[in-house]
Amino acid sequence: MNLLDLIISPAFAEGAATSGGDPWGGLPFLIIMFVLMYFLLIRPQQKRAKEHKTLLAALKKGDEVVTNGGVVGKVASVDESFATLEIADGVVVKVQKQGINQKLPKGSATL
Repeated sequence: MNLLDLIISPAFAEGAATSGGDPWGGLPFLIIMFVLMYFLLIRPQQKRAKEHKTLLAALKKGDEVVTNGGVVGKVASVDESFATLEIADGVVVKVQKQGINQKLPKGSATL
């Protein structure tokens, strides 16, 4: 017996391990975790993507929008994949439609 045995009790094997455990024991846990992840992460992301797609499809001249970079402007023209925004009097920028984050109510952008 050494000094370490006084502080920490030694562990001895109890015997042979039984192999009669349930092989499907962890399956309900995995199913519950997948359902939980679906409702907390996947489904809301799909909903936001669908809303963003409808926003971009309904984009038209005169709409006031905010880009992902925070630039506020009025849509001057809309192309297949680009939109031209007027961000100040006489200042026009061309942005990708995917870069438009949200549509503002009329009169929000003061140009």
